Amino acid sequence: MEYIDYYKALGIPNTASEADIKSAYRKLARKYHPDLNSDNVEAEKKFKEINEANEVLSDADKRKKYDKYGKDWQHADEIEKMQQSQGQSQGRSGQAFSSGNYSGEDFGDFSDFFGSMFGNESGGRGRQTKFRGQDIQAGLKLQLTDVYKTQKQTITVNGKQIRFTFPAGIDDGQIIKIAGHGGPGVNGGPSGDLYITFSIENNTSFKRDGDNLYKTVDIDLYTAVLGGEIFVDTFDGKVKLKISEGTQSSAKVKLKGKGFPVYKKENEFGDLYIMFNIKLPSKLIDKEKELFSELQKLRQDGNKQ
Repeated sequence: MEYIDYYKALGIPNTASEADIKSAYRKLARKYHPDLNSDNVEAEKKFKEINEANEVLSDADKRKKYDKYGKDWQHADEIEKMQQSQGQSQGRSGQAFSSGNYSGEDFGDFSDFFGSMFGNESGGRGRQTKFRGQDIQAGLKLQLTDVYKTQKQTITVNGKQIRFTFPAGIDDGQIIKIAGHGGPGVNGGPSGDLYITFSIENNTSFKRDGDNLYKTVDIDLYTAVLGGEIFVDTFDGKVKLKISEGTQSSAKVKLKGKGFPVYKKENEFGDLYIMFNIKLPSKLIDKEKELFSELQKLRQDGNKQ
């Protein structure tokens, strides 16, 4: 896997604070988001890189290992264990290395380096150190209607087809982990994990905010004034909605449980909020104008009393 300088990917120094990392990530994620860069291979690659960088640098423990071991940060635990167990023998053979800060270049090919030091040539024991495989980042583009229900999906990573199930309610930019489907381990070590970043395009007339949905519905003046009933679309079909007499434009009604599925919570849904937009009649005929004039006069006379 190609080495990525996470600080360079986010355009920040290695002294950056947590707030700096979060701010840089959000800015770049918006810039390179697949929705804004359709069919742009370089932007898609950059989007994956900044997600990977944010995942590591926003985690204090992972960042500490990355700062110390560079590209080999995922093997930090194995390195430190070997330092402890092999310290004396390394000192006698003149092969010891200090516990200072290391960059990715310090180790060269990590597996070859430690394989030669602690493998078959170490005391004639024929033992090779096992290393966990690298994690892999991948992206998946879906539409909002695709993530309304739990479903199976197949993606191809490094020429290998991987079939998995993702829960309903997954959000745009969300990352899920599929354990054991990353890079192969070294010397019989466990495989790394696969991290999938979801890019969700809204192909509906609803606006999504977390688990809640929002929709603006037009109603005519007469229904707004006199009240009545209308049918409105929800994500899973139409429902009948009662309109109160004297409904104002921008009035809002909540339909409980008619929103989006709550992630990993079976049969739990957010709410749907309906906002009303009152459509005024246009191109009135003479009789209509006359009636509206009468209504206006009635209203004015009533206010005087």
